[in-house]
Amino acid sequence: MPFTPSLAALKALAHPRRLQILERLTRHGPATSAALAHALDLNTGATSYHLRALARHGFVEETAGSGHGRERWWRAVAQDLRLPPRSRQDAATRAVVDEMNRLAYASDLRLFEQLQREHDEHDAWTDAFPYSRGTIRLTPGELRELFEDYIALLNRYKRPDHETPDGARTVLTRFLAFPVPDGDAGPDSTESTGTPR
Repeated sequence: MPFTPSLAALKALAHPRRLQILERLTRHGPATSAALAHALDLNTGATSYHLRALARHGFVEETAGSGHGRERWWRAVAQDLRLPPRSRQDAATRAVVDEMNRLAYASDLRLFEQLQREHDEHDAWTDAFPYSRGTIRLTPGELRELFEDYIALLNRYKRPDHETPDGARTVLTRFLAFPVPDGDAGPDSTESTGTPR
């Protein structure tokens, strides 16, 4: 079910430490604030504060943990986060969305570069991760339709943990599409580059 966050929720999310925490929970599963603080080299008290801020807006929630003592375990809440169209964003919302996107894409590039540096050439995943850069000519309506098709395709592969086969790993997926700036017209033909594998 699509979820449109409020400006307050977006402000809570557009924070580098909170995005780090949310990404860690998304990639590695539930964790305590102490484990997150250790993994991300953060202060435990600050980590707990950021977790509570994320929880207030529904981005994370408490979950059952290992059962040791009074530890509080947290997990990312899976959701289809939808933002209002840019033309309907006021200046404050637009500024927050732009900062959130800047932080998120910078983090994605760091992770991708880390993967390229550290990946074992003999690992089964070596040739399994694709990337693509392409150019197509679309109307605004067709681009919206392409995005919805992309979301539907991702949803086809979503499944609960108990249905996930052995050997599966968390895979990060990203979609970024934008028109060429005015004065720099794109080619008439469709082209694609990358490693579809």
